Amino acid sequence: MSKKVMVVMGGFSSEQKVSRNSGRDIVEALKSKGYEVVTHDLTDSWAFIEALKREKPEVIFNGLYGNWGEDGEIQGVLDFLQIPYTHSGLKASALGMDKFLTKYIARENGIKVADCEKMTARDFFEYGTKINFPYVVKPVCDGSSVGVYIVHNEEDKAKVFYKDPDEEVLVEEYIPGHELTVMVLNGKAHVVTELKAKVEFYNYKAKYTDGVTDHILPANIPETAAKTCIAYAEKLHQKIGCRNLSRVDFRYNEKDDVVLLEINTNPGLTTLSLVPEQARYIGISYADLCEQLVETAACRKIQPLYL
Repeated sequence: MSKKVMVVMGGFSSEQKVSRNSGRDIVEALKSKGYEVVTHDLTDSWAFIEALKREKPEVIFNGLYGNWGEDGEIQGVLDFLQIPYTHSGLKASALGMDKFLTKYIARENGIKVADCEKMTARDFFEYGTKINFPYVVKPVCDGSSVGVYIVHNEEDKAKVFYKDPDEEVLVEEYIPGHELTVMVLNGKAHVVTELKAKVEFYNYKAKYTDGVTDHILPANIPETAAKTCIAYAEKLHQKIGCRNLSRVDFRYNEKDDVVLLEINTNPGLTTLSLVPEQARYIGISYADLCEQLVETAACRKIQPLYL
């Protein structure tokens, strides 16, 4: 008898549309593998609980991105309800979503990161930063390059805008060069993709608009740099505590060498996404990848406490 899988998509973040696009592809892939598939478009927390009670899924395929989807929030709910789910658990998801904590863990484990500082948007606007031009400003906890600004001068700085002045932002040294990414599947990385965007950087438009970014697989970089990317990606995946799948992003140039940007504990699975592309490169089809995620789904088990 096939497992009953609920694919959850939508959610409360700025990445709702991407999530729904991924969700549709995931559903078709899982159906092709013989799973009983139901879907839930997450727009209301109590409706989600009611759907779980009604459908009684054996596995949740987490197709949510950004806040409330890949930051530990939904993972904690499913841990408490004892429903296995795909991708990483609560702790790894929370750590991976926090770009400042990720950089701290990386630096402590010998992975090169750019100089950075964390502050509120209000403090950035009022007091500025110790980081010299050019630098990057982005939310500490968000995905898909939402709210990212490259600041070359005071004129660029004046264009930075965040609706919530209390939002935490990360200001980091701008690293020029090759934009690179590495999938880690079950602890192992295999190949590096280079991203050549036809816009200023690999932003939201570049990620999700066909034809805006060229994917070079394998990346056209020195072998030593590729090996460093792979080693860094595997180490960060393990140190963050990711369960089965992650994607780690880097910048590379001859002067700075390989520099970590961030880790994605629930990387995109649209038809334009990088992870399915790297999976195909090593002989794993999209449907097989989705099946692997279902079969390695888990939740934190409630253990009795013996005093």
